[in-house]
Amino acid sequence: MKQTNKFTMGIALLAFLISPLLSAQENADEPAKATVLVVTTVHWSTDNPDGSQEEWMALEKEYHEKVTMKNDLIVHSNFLTHYFTADNSEAIAVSSFATWEDVEKAGDVSSELIKTAWPDEAERDAFFKKRNSYYSSMHSDEIYSILGGGKYMEAKETEPMIYYVRKSHTATPDDAVDGEMKELHTEYLENVVYKNDLIKAYYLNRHRWGADSRDMGEVFVMNSLADIEASFEKNTELINAHWPEEEARKAFFKKYSRYMTGWHGDYVYQSVPELIK
Repeated sequence: MKQTNKFTMGIALLAFLISPLLSAQENADEPAKATVLVVTTVHWSTDNPDGSQEEWMALEKEYHEKVTMKNDLIVHSNFLTHYFTADNSEAIAVSSFATWEDVEKAGDVSSELIKTAWPDEAERDAFFKKRNSYYSSMHSDEIYSILGGGKYMEAKETEPMIYYVRKSHTATPDDAVDGEMKELHTEYLENVVYKNDLIKAYYLNRHRWGADSRDMGEVFVMNSLADIEASFEKNTELINAHWPEEEARKAFFKKYSRYMTGWHGDYVYQSVPELIK
């Protein structure tokens, strides 16, 4: 069952045909109605021998408090560092916005907040030169639509948490049935993801702009690395409880599998609580 366990972590991908704007408003418990997610991958610089973790944190916290926290167009932000990925130099900066228009406007608002926080041009240049010295000049951006049906943190993080990110590719079968994906998606979330106490939060995003239109991202937030494996086992228990008859269980997952290519990639990051909005 191990392969099935891992497959079912990604089962909610099939909401990709649900309108992002509509589904994001269907869950009354969703915070702030964000619909657009901007994911920026940055890389640590190897040319800063005098840098330190303490100085980097101080610089980022200062920017976070003076700019990000005061920019009302940024609904949510997070900073994730490499834990288990193919590149130990990468870090992920994530920001969500209510609308695409807010993404464009947020840059202007941040520019004004920067001028207010560092009115002296020389001091401003010095601050950002030092801050930028911690990163290489290369970065990449991806933009996703935020889908509804998330499971949200009950309280703001105070300690680093594990973010298990699963990127999969969606498929569009010839025999797709209108409304089937949404129905299956909801059934799985309500009976598995929502009931799995090891999954502290869950977010689902689909491609909006990026290199591959098939991309779908799922994020599972957990307390520890060990909880990832344990959550697979818990999912199996919940699946068997909801679909006790083997034939019914097989029929359900057969429907789901029609909407996925079968490819996926796994990435594990760790959050920085001080930089969460």
